[in-house]
Amino acid sequence: MNDTDQISNDLQPMVRAENLIKIYKTSELEVLALQGLDLTIEKGELMAIIGNSGSGKSTFMNMLGGLDEPSAGSLWVDGKNLFALSHQERVLYKRNTVGFVWQNSGRNMLPYLSAYENIITPMQFSSEKLKKERAMELLDLVGMSHRKGSRMNQLSGGEQQRIAIAIALANKPKLLLADEPTGSVDKKTADYILDVFRKLNKEYNQTTIIVTHDVELTKKVQRVVAIRDGKISSERILKEHYAMNLGSSTINWMEEDTQEEYAIIDKVGRVQIPRRLIDMLHIEGNRVKLIHEDNEIKMRKP
Repeated sequence: MNDTDQISNDLQPMVRAENLIKIYKTSELEVLALQGLDLTIEKGELMAIIGNSGSGKSTFMNMLGGLDEPSAGSLWVDGKNLFALSHQERVLYKRNTVGFVWQNSGRNMLPYLSAYENIITPMQFSSEKLKKERAMELLDLVGMSHRKGSRMNQLSGGEQQRIAIAIALANKPKLLLADEPTGSVDKKTADYILDVFRKLNKEYNQTTIIVTHDVELTKKVQRVVAIRDGKISSERILKEHYAMNLGSSTINWMEEDTQEEYAIIDKVGRVQIPRRLIDMLHIEGNRVKLIHEDNEIKMRKP
């Protein structure tokens, strides 16, 4: 890659998804998991994806991780067209470009190895000196240096998840994917895990995407993307006051309205209206009246 190519790649977003469609087929039925999803994620973002079960968020994460392919559409990660990669290029992508933290710790760790040995396992092409230095650096980062010799069955769920983060970071991935990383830990550990993600983001500009149902976690990240029925339905952006006071103990993160919510207009002008707003209008049927008034677009019952 020459200097021009590198500059061009640096200017690209980390993730660019365009019109992603995914259909799962069985002998009896077809399930439309993604219905034209469009999303751009810039380098250095720490953001969350939310959605009900079956909304398509896990399908999208599996595509980002190189584990699934769409029925149609395009997906670029760090300048790579994921659906034009050869088998060998896909192997390299999963090893060097993306790191995955699974909710189930058993998918992250080999139970017969120590925490330290699990962390150095992905670094098979590094020297022994570099492996040791990187492993100790990551153990320190996640606050687990004192448990480096422990195996999985000797660690609590929260400790396992912290080691899982270290394993995912072993090869310095450009993109870190975390699937419900706080789903099976207590609040204190969840706060610690989020602090690790924030430290990675602030000090190393680590691009991180978190799929989560943890309400408090979503209220503390810069951007939250909601997926509904296989499309992006809305985005929430952290308000400036809260962004400047993330470590404050005086903020009730569960109760306060920390983010501004925005509806998303797709490429042909369609908008998903939040269900609660539709219910407030007591609309029957599927028709509404749109009016341009006082430089605003207003929605009314017909």
